[in-house]
Amino acid sequence: MTAAIGIERVKTWTRPVTRRAAPGPNQGPEVIRRRIPVNRLQALISLVGFVAVWWAVTATRLINPLYLPSPGAVWNAFIKANTCNPIAAGSTRIVCGVQQYFLWQHLLMSLERIGVGLGFAIVAGVLVGFLLSSVVWLSRVVMPYINFVRALPPLGYIGLLIVWFGIGDTTKIWLLFLAAFPPIVLATIDGIKGVSKDRINSALSLGSSRLQLLSLVVLPSALPSVLNGIRLAVGFAWTTVVAAELNNGIPGIGALAYLSGTEMNTPLTIACIIVIGIAALVLDGILQLVIHALTPWVGKE
Repeated sequence: MTAAIGIERVKTWTRPVTRRAAPGPNQGPEVIRRRIPVNRLQALISLVGFVAVWWAVTATRLINPLYLPSPGAVWNAFIKANTCNPIAAGSTRIVCGVQQYFLWQHLLMSLERIGVGLGFAIVAGVLVGFLLSSVVWLSRVVMPYINFVRALPPLGYIGLLIVWFGIGDTTKIWLLFLAAFPPIVLATIDGIKGVSKDRINSALSLGSSRLQLLSLVVLPSALPSVLNGIRLAVGFAWTTVVAAELNNGIPGIGALAYLSGTEMNTPLTIACIIVIGIAALVLDGILQLVIHALTPWVGKE
């Protein structure tokens, strides 16, 4: 009887312990989806605040408009660079764009040069990276020169390229190629060296040929590193476009930014800088989508 009473008291005093259900498989993505609008809202608020401060500084004339024009002046310069307007007030002569080209045409020409230079850099960089990662003695001989080119600023050898190839697009493409080539080579070498030896041995033990080993094991394993190297190379090439277009770069967004600055056309210079920055962000975003599409297994292994 005493034991039964004790058991009843324990049941009365003891509170049942409830466990929370394990989070469902979609809880994580739902949280992420909820955070995305908040992040975008924060970015929008930051942008609006920056423009408001910019407008306030220029409206109060704290800085000379020659050095910092208002957002309205920059917007007007952008519109004028993409439309046809009279050359002067009351004139019947119409001029379209700036330097005989619209601003978007300058941008497309720069993108074309970057695409050609980067295309050659991707092909040569990946091939050289595979070769240097396979031949040790060749890597010891060639790598110091690749690192030397990587460390050089573009303006350091643009004069030599002009002597060799003139002031045409060949010099610009070579300059963009040299800016993008080293990071692709280094990323390819790092990607191949990072391939797990267990994967290679497992493939060989299953009877894989060298071609199958390269195409089915080494290349997919090194692909994330190679793609990230290409992403870095695009950034290096894009930051080099102004240097590449310093001489005879019209049409070109980098040359337009440089020439408008020398002509004290600050609103157009800032408009070009903004366009260059937005184009760089768009390119980087596209590359990130491509990387995620081509390497969906990254982070899931």
